[in-house]
Amino acid sequence: MRLGLFMMPVHPPTRSFTDTLAEDEEKSLYADSLGFDELWVGEHFSATTEPIPSPLMFMAGLVPRTKNLSFGTAVICLPNHDPAVVAAEVAQFDHMCRGRFMFGVGPGGLLSDFELFGNADRDMRTRKFVESIKMIQQIWAQDPPYDLPGEFSSVSIKDAIIPKLGIGYMPKPFQKPGPPISTSITSRDSPTARVAGKLGWGIISGNNVPSSAIPSHWRTYSNACAEAGKPARGENWRVARSVMVAPNDNEARDRIYSEQSSARYFYTYMREVLSRVGILSSMKPDLNMTDEETTVEAIFEGCMIYGSPQTFLDKLIAFRDAAGPFGSLLMTGLDWSGPNRAWQRDSMRLLAQDVMPKFRQHVMAQAAE
Repeated sequence: MRLGLFMMPVHPPTRSFTDTLAEDEEKSLYADSLGFDELWVGEHFSATTEPIPSPLMFMAGLVPRTKNLSFGTAVICLPNHDPAVVAAEVAQFDHMCRGRFMFGVGPGGLLSDFELFGNADRDMRTRKFVESIKMIQQIWAQDPPYDLPGEFSSVSIKDAIIPKLGIGYMPKPFQKPGPPISTSITSRDSPTARVAGKLGWGIISGNNVPSSAIPSHWRTYSNACAEAGKPARGENWRVARSVMVAPNDNEARDRIYSEQSSARYFYTYMREVLSRVGILSSMKPDLNMTDEETTVEAIFEGCMIYGSPQTFLDKLIAFRDAAGPFGSLLMTGLDWSGPNRAWQRDSMRLLAQDVMPKFRQHVMAQAAE
């Protein structure tokens, strides 16, 4: 059972890019010092609230300064990129971190990025995604000549090849045949979970999905793995949750319900974003709820885990018993404005030091039965 930090990230749009990058770096280094196992960083080009256009560049600066963290992209939105560039940059990063890398990919999820890159059409975006990942894997699997024609991109090196000088050869990753691939899923009975299971990829259940929807992810994924003749392994399943661990239950509740709470800001932001695109239902703890009933407070109760270390542990055990055998818990990295820096650091420390050792013992005992 691994513990990770997932940063979209989401910051108030009034904050400076310089400050939020520095904060996210501090957050990552603090997670490493606490013994967190994984760091996952999102990619967005056109939102000051989610302002990391290059997760690989961000994480490259952390590689020599960390000892516990493995690094994941959550996710590189492949339709936004030339597949040859992604293949080369990922291969380079995998060598830089000596294989401490997990390749999270997806078709994207930010409307302004779709418009920026001309990917508004969903069917086209999906075809771009499928073509891109196939090309990337093929680049890693072979030496030149490269002749990979596609609907949207083509990779070709056929003439300018000098084997003696290494010219014409694209880099291959440190991990063979490549880093493990995962994709994120954000809906009940997600068809993406089915695709991932068939391809042998891992899945990351999103932090905006209510806990009641998470069991469907494992059910869909494990069924797809079985149909493809592949074992469904819990270690390939990560679940992202917004959490708050505090010295006592009342303090935990007060911290997330506070008007200054970064959790309140995060879910207020996500509620408005998803309402504007007509998919608020993905956050509803109960699909029978109206949009008006789907308040930020209702979303707290449906998506978050919070409490004292003992209460949190009890809730986490119950959640995993209901959800399925996920192998990594990813804590959402929220904004640290105002009192949130102290609250979030406290939560990270209590989660890593007081909750996870006992949770791991429970998981190991359960596996031994």
